[in-house]
Amino acid sequence: MSKQRARRRRWTGVGALAVAASMAGCTGRERSTASLPAPSAGHLEEPAVIELDLSRGLPESASASLFGPPSRRTHAQLVQSLRSLSEAESAKGFLVRLGSTRLAFARAHEIGRILGELRKAGRPVVCHADEYNNATMLLAAAGCSKLWLSQAGQVDTVGIAAQLVFAKGLLDKLNVDVDFLQVGKFKGASEPFTREGASPEARQSLESALGGLREAWLSAIVEGRGKQELREAVEDGPFAPDEAKARGLVDELGDLESALEDAKKLAGTELSVPRFGGAERDASLSRSLVDVFRSVSGASTLGTPHVTVVPAIGGITMTASGVPLGSSDGIGERELGRVITRLTKDASTKVVVLRIDSPGGSALASDLLWQKLMRLRKEKPLVVSIGGMAASGGYYLACAGDKIVAEPTSIIGSIGVVGGKFAVGKALADIGINAETVAANPDPQRAARAAYMSALTPWDEPTRARVLASMESVYDLFLKRITAGRNLPLETIAPSAEGRIFGGVEAKGRSLVDELGGLERAVALARELAKLPADAPVEIEQDDGGLLELLATGDEGGEGEARTPERPALKERAREAVAGALLPEWLSVAPEVGTFAASMAPLLAGERSLTVLPFAVTLR
Repeated sequence: MSKQRARRRRWTGVGALAVAASMAGCTGRERSTASLPAPSAGHLEEPAVIELDLSRGLPESASASLFGPPSRRTHAQLVQSLRSLSEAESAKGFLVRLGSTRLAFARAHEIGRILGELRKAGRPVVCHADEYNNATMLLAAAGCSKLWLSQAGQVDTVGIAAQLVFAKGLLDKLNVDVDFLQVGKFKGASEPFTREGASPEARQSLESALGGLREAWLSAIVEGRGKQELREAVEDGPFAPDEAKARGLVDELGDLESALEDAKKLAGTELSVPRFGGAERDASLSRSLVDVFRSVSGASTLGTPHVTVVPAIGGITMTASGVPLGSSDGIGERELGRVITRLTKDASTKVVVLRIDSPGGSALASDLLWQKLMRLRKEKPLVVSIGGMAASGGYYLACAGDKIVAEPTSIIGSIGVVGGKFAVGKALADIGINAETVAANPDPQRAARAAYMSALTPWDEPTRARVLASMESVYDLFLKRITAGRNLPLETIAPSAEGRIFGGVEAKGRSLVDELGGLERAVALARELAKLPADAPVEIEQDDGGLLELLATGDEGGEGEARTPERPALKERAREAVAGALLPEWLSVAPEVGTFAASMAPLLAGERSLTVLPFAVTLR
């Protein structure tokens, strides 16, 4: 066994001990991702910004993949990597991508502290997030020289609270005997089964612990940002982007690429190197097997100037899921964004036709995709073809096109924002499960705000007002995106906003679309804009996330690593395939209902603002 491998095992052991020794906060969305070997100082030769991708969480440990050792990045590996990179003189700065991940407080605090040491040593550390929450704000404030936030995101710093669930009433109804013994006055582990609410002793103990955690959280943020006024402001979220910047919680608003350019400028280098987490997939490798099959079948136009048609069908979410032998049902920012980025750089794709049929969905995902589409549009023409509908988030994407073509029977518009959450506390109370909120801040309004994300309690009026302000910010941004994409003044667009929907003919009269027609007209128009001959070939972008993709590559593998299918991905897709095969035939009668449900799914993932058609529409 090499010394490097032995050292890696020791680090893994430290990570395992950290699980037992630390009090975890909330777990992140821990998705599988292939990774690079732990870097050493010798791996870097030219001055560069080091990219660290934490957007899929930072677990303490990782399970093995189907054909090899664990490939996911862990907290211990990141600590190891940062320490190694701190010794590399060529590491001139760092970019930390947080996305909308949720991290445990203890891990966020440690990583923030290490990054803070690098910052104090004179190396700029730039953080970018789609949304900041309590933990990621802790990391960013403690560690980063500059904080960037997506323009459709928000800052969800709302204080700290624990919610206790008591099931004694349910157990009594089920006639279950509960026989627990307790040693220690403040030992409340049995109370969820023996009481209807917290005992004074248990509450006192919890409040004390939360108070200490809150103080450490606030102090780290205030010290890291160097702004004493944040001690009062930080718990008053959620904040819309402009307000978050005005209150000093973040420094700049923009997308990840803008943050990366800023990091390079601060570091005085033009080079950036991914060194942790998911790296951009190498298009030549990730599509190699699929392209071989296309070439054999005579369908490939690789290397020949052509039009590429990209389907964007279904509800819009941050990540879509697919089945092994079929296409994904839904528009995932991660999946579609990766395609758009690849086509932006593909020299043989001279023009792109985006075929949209969507009721909308996540406001954040819609805006991130809009920015990628606008970046593509700077490089080559982009024509949008609207199928059944481009409503709300669907139109958010459509307005990025140089030209929009729609059918007279297409549904267009619904320019607005909807948001909220499902609170099941009363329903649980009906079956004997009571929820009780214990907040770190004793102020009743702050306590209610700290439970803002909870599915157990509804919002109070002050929180409702804060959420409304955030949604209004998203709405204003939506209008700005339309005016920028359509190159029209706000007074032309505003009368068609506020949630109204239109057929294709009226939409054209209101300047929401440019022409009436179908995909064929959109392709012809694309050829005209790209100055391609009338017989220029058309390549239809297909979902490579099925079986061929699983065989060709893993999930965004890192540079220099074998890419292997992840066991969770294979199992998930297998489950979906089985579920699809077993669905009763009558469910196919109204697929629009399923699409509408999918567009509302981001609410269940914790998002609070949607750009979505507020009902299912079926045209027959």
